[in-house]
Amino acid sequence: MKICVGLSGGVDSSVAALLLKRQGYDVFAMFMQNWHDADATLHGSCEWEEDKFVAEMVARKIGIPFYFVDLSKEYRKRVVDYMFDEYERGRTPNPDVLCNREIKFDAFLKKARELGADMVATGHYCRKEELPDGTCRILAGSDPGKDQSYFLCQLTQEQLSRAIFPIGHLLKKEVRAIAKEADLPSADKKDSQGICFVGKVDLPTFLKQKLQSREGEVIEVFDAFFEDNPLYQRQKAIVASLMREDYSGPVPMISSYISEDKCTAVDDAHPLDPGKTAALGDEDLRTLATPLDYSGIQFETETYRSGHKHVKKTRLKPNPWGCVAGKHEGAQFYTIGQRKGLGIGGHSDPVFVIATDTEANRIYVGEGHRHKGLSRICLHMDAGDLHWIRPELEMAVGEHRCYKVRIRYRQPLQDATLLRREDGMYIVFDQPQRGISPGQFAVWYEADGEMIGSGII
Repeated sequence: MKICVGLSGGVDSSVAALLLKRQGYDVFAMFMQNWHDADATLHGSCEWEEDKFVAEMVARKIGIPFYFVDLSKEYRKRVVDYMFDEYERGRTPNPDVLCNREIKFDAFLKKARELGADMVATGHYCRKEELPDGTCRILAGSDPGKDQSYFLCQLTQEQLSRAIFPIGHLLKKEVRAIAKEADLPSADKKDSQGICFVGKVDLPTFLKQKLQSREGEVIEVFDAFFEDNPLYQRQKAIVASLMREDYSGPVPMISSYISEDKCTAVDDAHPLDPGKTAALGDEDLRTLATPLDYSGIQFETETYRSGHKHVKKTRLKPNPWGCVAGKHEGAQFYTIGQRKGLGIGGHSDPVFVIATDTEANRIYVGEGHRHKGLSRICLHMDAGDLHWIRPELEMAVGEHRCYKVRIRYRQPLQDATLLRREDGMYIVFDQPQRGISPGQFAVWYEADGEMIGSGII
């Protein structure tokens, strides 16, 4: 069997190539260049050239042929343009998921096949199993801290049938040890960060290549807004109706999440009754999944006299729901949950983006990890945006199942109930989730680690 390894110059793909070579396969390496414009990268113009140089040395060390392919046109059209379009609409895309679906296991796979490859191997930390009927399962990597199955959530059975993940059963430290033992040039190379094949970037600078800056208001939302908001109070009432009979804690409306390795204390990890959740009607599901609308926070002006000369001036009247906290350069440059780059001072706790409005060019922020606007307990995905790794496992309309779900890479898996309806899929989490943003991918797993499907929020 002839296998093409996507050799990036990193330690993971290097060890993948080494292991396949040791196993006796006919292996060759191919390095792909997907990005030319270095203006927005933080590392300068030579990063991809350095990666190519290391990859070529690795191939020489292992003793396998090395090829180079330029896929930058395909990458810009199928990944970067998609990114620009999504951000312009106020959504939060995941370019790494698209890169795997559109580039690594499509455009790159086709080039590898032209060179005689039967399969394509990558350094992803995930596992693949083939069932007796030839159907492929994809499972989380054995290293819980490096599992990268999330990024493969949109692959088809045809793509998986041509894919090999040689290091998915290993821990990262074992991969490093193998690389050092073999004296590979990439053994001590740091893991890449940033956008797939673009590198570590300043996102606003990157987006400004195509999206225009436009000054707008930053609105800070106060707690009084939620107390007065009918939708929020209706959502709270629905959640209260779902709680277990023996649960005596507060209505779970605020996420315990702070970061991937931190969370606040919770009264009960499973406050909701699964039976009550499964019995939710369509109207209540739509209500739970509807994001709050902050556009009603408006400001009137008033005149007043200032100073000993009583100069007439104009100011905004106080609003109990919020205040104008600052200015920004364009709502399309911000994402829900973002903390950095806001330039808002005078707060004792961190300030986060809780919503964006690209049409009105406003962003809404809230103070503190426990701000009500950061959390939601339910999300919706359109029927056309659902993808099933094994089509035979697709849920029927009216069906519900309990799965483990994550809405971002490296987020700990969350318990949730999935409910299939005519208009798509609803996910009701056992605990509220922080920073749910349209455009993100939600991915669901079985308890044994098998990735079942995904959808675009």
